[in-house]
Amino acid sequence: MPSTHRTQFERWFANRKVSLVIMEACGSAHYWARWLNSLGIEVRLLPAAYVRAYVRRNKTDAADARALLEAARTANIDPVRVKSVEQQALQGLHRIRSLWMSTRTSRINALRGFCREFGLSIPQGARTGVEAIRRVLADPRSPVPALIRETMRLLIEEIRLLEQRIAQLEREFTELARHSAACTQLMSVPGIGLLTATAMVAATGGDATHFKDARHFASWFGLTPKEYSSGSIRKLGRISKRGDRYLRMLLTHGARAVLRAAALARNASRPLDGLRAWATEVQHRTNHNKAACALANKLARICYALLRDHAAYGNPPPRPNKKLERTAFAIAA
Repeated sequence: MPSTHRTQFERWFANRKVSLVIMEACGSAHYWARWLNSLGIEVRLLPAAYVRAYVRRNKTDAADARALLEAARTANIDPVRVKSVEQQALQGLHRIRSLWMSTRTSRINALRGFCREFGLSIPQGARTGVEAIRRVLADPRSPVPALIRETMRLLIEEIRLLEQRIAQLEREFTELARHSAACTQLMSVPGIGLLTATAMVAATGGDATHFKDARHFASWFGLTPKEYSSGSIRKLGRISKRGDRYLRMLLTHGARAVLRAAALARNASRPLDGLRAWATEVQHRTNHNKAACALANKLARICYALLRDHAAYGNPPPRPNKKLERTAFAIAA
């Protein structure tokens, strides 16, 4: 939006009395929602994919406005909760870390490819591979030509710098998690580490009460199966993979870590807790990938319960005694 249009947009709301604004949850929508809320205006952010279904014929501003009004009248479309500045800043840090990780991986793969072209086999593993490449470049008798050797050293230096930046960012995450009760509660769950906890708090604000139940929370990550049903025939397929891709990836990796820890404990004849025992049974009944997705779904449900009840894993909040309540009510009557 050009600066002149932005000024006109702000002046328009400043000179009129508006009670409700409906917008698509797209780029900069949360900023404008916060700004409008500061003026005392209610804002509803609707998912853009759901609004698109109400656009008729060609796409124009008028057609988009009519589609927003139609979607807002639909009772089964839940608005997106407006994110705070802190939430978006924390999500931005996670995106920056992902970009640095992908740049680091691409540099390591490029170095591996160069070494392979000169007949050198580099062992697997990022840390082990970079150390092996560094030794190759330090050896004057290696088959790497002098023409490219110095440039490859620059790539290794770039990888080292990226690793330092990633480590610094993770230290910032650790400091943030230390002062967040929601992060501490989430990190008590097996398979939920620092990245998953901080990313989930950034996405939800540490509150999951705006979700109907745990299943809706898991479906928000795309971890529930697609459904192909008609009449009395119900067919469930693979997971939908809709929603937050980054958090779904973190939950799935955490589930794989839990499965690996369960396998190591079983091989060492150590007892398994209920979660790991259930995941192991699912793995024996189906396969590793399906068990990882099922466990990721269960981890999402557990996270929902912790965010809802503000309790750590394994320490559920005390439930009210219905019998004592009825007795007290009878005495009071």
